[in-house]
Amino acid sequence: MGELAGKVAVVSGASKGMGRHFVAALIGAGMKVAALARPSPQLDSLEGEHGDRVLAIGCDVASPDAVNAAIANAADHFGRIDVLVNNAAVFHPFAFADGSDEIIRQHVEINLLGVSWLIRAAIPHLKATQGQIVSISSESVNLPFPMLALYAATKAAVETLSAGLRDELRSDAIRVTVLRSGSVSGGSGGDGWSDATRQAFFAKIVETGHAAMSGSPATPQSMAKALIATLELPRDISVDLIEVRAAQEGMPEGARATAGSAA
Repeated sequence: MGELAGKVAVVSGASKGMGRHFVAALIGAGMKVAALARPSPQLDSLEGEHGDRVLAIGCDVASPDAVNAAIANAADHFGRIDVLVNNAAVFHPFAFADGSDEIIRQHVEINLLGVSWLIRAAIPHLKATQGQIVSISSESVNLPFPMLALYAATKAAVETLSAGLRDELRSDAIRVTVLRSGSVSGGSGGDGWSDATRQAFFAKIVETGHAAMSGSPATPQSMAKALIATLELPRDISVDLIEVRAAQEGMPEGARATAGSAA
């Protein structure tokens, strides 16, 4: 086995989408994984899929108490924590003038505060193992999409938080990395969108050109390979930021349908 064999990762947002592929890739690299997500059959199925190499922990990352309990549970169960992957996030388009209190608060509580609670709880364990924090960001920090302005703002905040913590934790030999992701296929971010929201969002990003700029979505398996490659680097170097974007021209499926109907 390689560099990661026998180590333990905590992955938030692990039950579906890109997080589920992260779990599989980490296990494939020889790690054990504490998979955090809100309780669901999808979360429970991870243990059936991967056996005792996975501990599924129901956790709402917006709750500091739930996060503290989940990190303690992971460390007690596996005996250590070497890697924290901050993947959980809300990704829901809305016209800002019409944004409800709930949806605005949810973006901040999950995308920024959830990352903060997880990092704070994990630091003592990562000090002991000289571990690594990887927070998943988005290409939208440099190219904010319409109707996703707050999502982009929370990801930019996570990148700034990571930059500050990188120097703060350097003396503890904790590496802090941002994996800035481009468009990825098979995600679960749109599962809760209404038809009206979906249509309005794709029409808007086709109108503004953002759909074409994002390219044809990469596979989640490819994104997981980028995560593993980052974690396997020698300990005397650290990747501050890795940006992995779609390499092929094109646009997301919903945008293609919208563009086709408008042609």
